[in-house]
Amino acid sequence: MSNAKALPLLEPGAVAPCCPPLNERPMSADEAEVAARMFKALGDPVRLRLFSAVASHEGGEACVCDISDVGVSQPTVSHHLKKLKEAGLLSSERRGTWVYYRVEPSVLAAMGALLAGAAKAA
Repeated sequence: MSNAKALPLLEPGAVAPCCPPLNERPMSADEAEVAARMFKALGDPVRLRLFSAVASHEGGEACVCDISDVGVSQPTVSHHLKKLKEAGLLSSERRGTWVYYRVEPSVLAAMGALLAGAAKAA
């Protein structure tokens, strides 16, 4: 059993970043833990490719059958998708024998807001 905590999912259209922009103020310990979990999940090249494949897929969601060609076995793809879900970066829905994954727009907005302030200051 994993002790990973998922990021809270937001209603579509609701943008509430997990953390303040990096240059706004120092993060609290809890905010840093949430952000680190998110970035740690994306720190693996296979996970980053899977996340990108889902985020860029037409219609905003992708069947696992359409994104599994990332150079690793199917069980490894499932493991990485599970880690992305545990980090709160993906949600999924089973339809028949296939699982469809999506990145909630609020997750992308929260990630962008975290980094946006630092990018503007540069």
